Amino acid sequence: MHNRQTLVRKFQQMLPSDCVIFREEELIPYECDGLSAYRRVPLIVLLPYTADQVEAILKFCHQQQIPVVARGSGTGLSGGALPHEQGVLLSLARLNKILEIDTENMQARVQPGVRNLAVSEAVKPHGLYYAPDPSSQIACSIGGNVAENAGGVHCLKYGLTLHNLLRLTVITIDGEKITLGAGGLDAPGLDLLTLMTGSEGMLGVVVEVLVKLLPIPTCRQVVLAAFEDVEAAANAVAEIIAQGILPAGLEMMDNLSIRASEDFVHAGYPTDAEAILLCEVDGIDDEVAEEILRVREILLKSGAVQVRTAADEQERIRFWAGRKNAFPAVGRLSPDYYCMDGTIPRSQLGKVLKMISEMSDRYGLRCANVFHAGDGNLHPLILYDANIPGELEKAESFGGEILELCVAVGGSITGEHGVGLEKIDQMCAQFTDQELETFHAVKAVFDPHNLLNPGKAIPTLNRCAEFGAMHVHAGKLRFPELERF
Repeated sequence: MHNRQTLVRKFQQMLPSDCVIFREEELIPYECDGLSAYRRVPLIVLLPYTADQVEAILKFCHQQQIPVVARGSGTGLSGGALPHEQGVLLSLARLNKILEIDTENMQARVQPGVRNLAVSEAVKPHGLYYAPDPSSQIACSIGGNVAENAGGVHCLKYGLTLHNLLRLTVITIDGEKITLGAGGLDAPGLDLLTLMTGSEGMLGVVVEVLVKLLPIPTCRQVVLAAFEDVEAAANAVAEIIAQGILPAGLEMMDNLSIRASEDFVHAGYPTDAEAILLCEVDGIDDEVAEEILRVREILLKSGAVQVRTAADEQERIRFWAGRKNAFPAVGRLSPDYYCMDGTIPRSQLGKVLKMISEMSDRYGLRCANVFHAGDGNLHPLILYDANIPGELEKAESFGGEILELCVAVGGSITGEHGVGLEKIDQMCAQFTDQELETFHAVKAVFDPHNLLNPGKAIPTLNRCAEFGAMHVHAGKLRFPELERF
């Protein structure tokens, strides 16, 4: 166990005094990330200004065997930035400079604390933008996006963070600075860039990122379709993709989330609809006009009772504002909500949504469904009240069952929020003991003493043995009700 005051003196010798946060009342704001149900107060918070300072911090922590949890903007939703009570919380918020914009090669070199939206704002005068757009893009940081491999409403066509990266500069726990990837489309050697992206701060600390930029499309158009049946809306999603159309974004919301968003944003959503789809097409004018007509035809044939094309750019932005503000909007309906993140095959959307509705009735907790329908990334929002004894535990059980259902139908327990602490038990449902041992072996190559974000993402085999007493490993979970579909 490390003495706080001793460590404070050591770090104050290494860093400017304003980089070291140690008073109890100043530590409280760092006790959780966006998953506020889990809270821990760190021993110390450090806010370095430079990559060299990060390197010195990690070297010292490695020598003294001090756990380190890296933190971006704290918008993560899986407890990935939950502090260690006997460790350092390393905030990258002050490494927030856009270092270079290379318009010729359509790249930007940025520090990890740069906000996602700030990249697109900086390069907009050059006719460029950064494609990944999580709903929290106004606040979330590029470093956090890399750690969780974040997506967004346009990831169907343009990919996740991984698909929009070229190079990372990373500092390992022992203070070694390494470069992964290259300035071109490929790099020699093993693809460690892919390994690092989505590793949730367990393998190294990202201090610089080279991102791809794309030309702003000359034309964007969005269609809003209303359905009287959730399953019909889900089937329309699969039909659009099956017809060879690749929308820039294809999002779905159920009635509870529609009403919450409309009340909050006034986006123009039909509040009597059981579900809506938002389908955006982009490209050159003629191409967009043709595809919008095809999308409208598919939606009407799939049972849409109303199909509206945004009349102008302002209405297009308003349609998306409702979707992007769905999380805070739903937050007004209940004292607390638990945001899940699972991925399923598109063909299973209708079936899974029906079963989530049945689970909601069984658990006695409302659930709003908001998700990236095009790539099957679900975000059920389970409403509960933490002030009522047992409701948090009930919400966690409900969420765990949803994730296990995702695995049972051929999906995954996460799409973009990461595993963190939240889904660590469900890792036992998705992977075998042998696979988990491989994950631990990879972790040990980079961090043999388990100092970086310890206790997250990869469960111990003992933990899985306890979980396995009630569940079956490796996606073989039994949901008898699946046979009804």
